[in-house]
Amino acid sequence: MIRARRPRSLAALVASAVFIASACTGAATPAPAATDGPGPSSACPTSQPAPLVAGETRTVTIATAMGSISIKVEGALSPIAAGNFVALAECGYYDGVVFHRAATLGDGTPFVIQGGDPSGNGTGGPGYTIKDEPVTATYSRGTVAMARSAAPDSQGSQFFIVLDDGAGGILASYNTYAIFGTVTAGMDTVDKIYADADAEIPSQPVAMDSVTVSNP
Repeated sequence: MIRARRPRSLAALVASAVFIASACTGAATPAPAATDGPGPSSACPTSQPAPLVAGETRTVTIATAMGSISIKVEGALSPIAAGNFVALAECGYYDGVVFHRAATLGDGTPFVIQGGDPSGNGTGGPGYTIKDEPVTATYSRGTVAMARSAAPDSQGSQFFIVLDDGAGGILASYNTYAIFGTVTAGMDTVDKIYADADAEIPSQPVAMDSVTVSNP
């Protein structure tokens, strides 16, 4: 069922960006325990993984009940963030984790969907954080970037996908969310996940059933 959203005020628009900025507190979250089924395993990193160097790319495919999303991850954009995302995807960290947020701008423009928190409420992370990097690309529809708090070097496992070019301005005004990839297929799935949410924090969030990595 697709549910309508109520447009929000300018104050809510700013709060929306701040929510992304305060969403990842991985440094205070214990490292996930090993499991026998889908989800984080003992093979997952416990500190900042090796960067994905400039010139290298990976394809990360997120399978959900609503369809699949293919992301081109590029080391040239943000080597540390790209390497971190790929390492977490390869070890099964994201398997079963939900998209816990579907946000709208104050004028009713779709903003982002956000996921990657194993606790499912926007406060969790992998038990470590990664270093900040300069943002050298432009936020636009299909951009994939790291969520973070206002504190330096606070990115962990949470990421978001930009839904509309109109969201670029508010994100660029902060310009601290490391861009590491672009959706190359499945933006229709991203749109469905957003449209299906009954609130900014969905009561029935869509899970990433499996997240796989291929080269390229």
